[in-house]
Amino acid sequence: MKKFHLFLSCITALLIISTGWSQSPREIVRKANDLLRGESSISEGTLTVVKPTWSRQISTKMWMLEPDYALILITAPAKERGTVTLKRKNELWNWIPAVRRVIKIPPSMMLQPWMGSDFSNDDLVRQSSIVDDYEHTLVGEEEMGGYVCYKIELTPKPDAGVVWGKIIMWVSKQGYFELRTDFYDEDGVLIKTLIGSKIKEMGGRTLPTHWEMIAVNKPGHKTVLDYSSIKFNVPLKPDFFSLQNMKRVR
Repeated sequence: MKKFHLFLSCITALLIISTGWSQSPREIVRKANDLLRGESSISEGTLTVVKPTWSRQISTKMWMLEPDYALILITAPAKERGTVTLKRKNELWNWIPAVRRVIKIPPSMMLQPWMGSDFSNDDLVRQSSIVDDYEHTLVGEEEMGGYVCYKIELTPKPDAGVVWGKIIMWVSKQGYFELRTDFYDEDGVLIKTLIGSKIKEMGGRTLPTHWEMIAVNKPGHKTVLDYSSIKFNVPLKPDFFSLQNMKRVR
């Protein structure tokens, strides 16, 4: 009888542990998203735009206050230095110092390339939320980049103002690294793929620091983002993200 009670106790303990560790697909996506975001962040990096016959580099500094505010400053090359993209909630602007003009970007242009890259305006400022604007379904497990990953399908909620018809993400079980994300249009056609790699410690976290956005329907086109530094949970306030500040931030 004692052995039987011990057996039942072990089974109960295993069930409690199993239940405690179970996660919804939404929770997995949230953890991957939070790893890269934090409540706020300041980062610097280099964007390399690759075309079949040429390439160019853009150096950037980015301030983020999640989820509503973002400011992206181009620091090089000299021709584009000082150009700023600003997001405040659902509104987006560009400051073009060469012509001293602030241009408001309409929602219809969220899929347009940012600075000629394969990242769209929506990619850079994340107007839509992969956590809140989509339903999440675990469709399997696959190996990606040497990691066993959850494969999760994201479909838009009925009233969500999103630009993608479907997204599929591969998130590593170890560390919740977003190692691959496929973006599909409303007709189910794969448009582009984001690959994360070069996982290392940065800003007190272990995360992918090298990202490639590959235009599937444009052979030879891709954009590479390499982070050189990230600081998370830094003191930023909403009034930093103003139309006035975008003209003078350095």
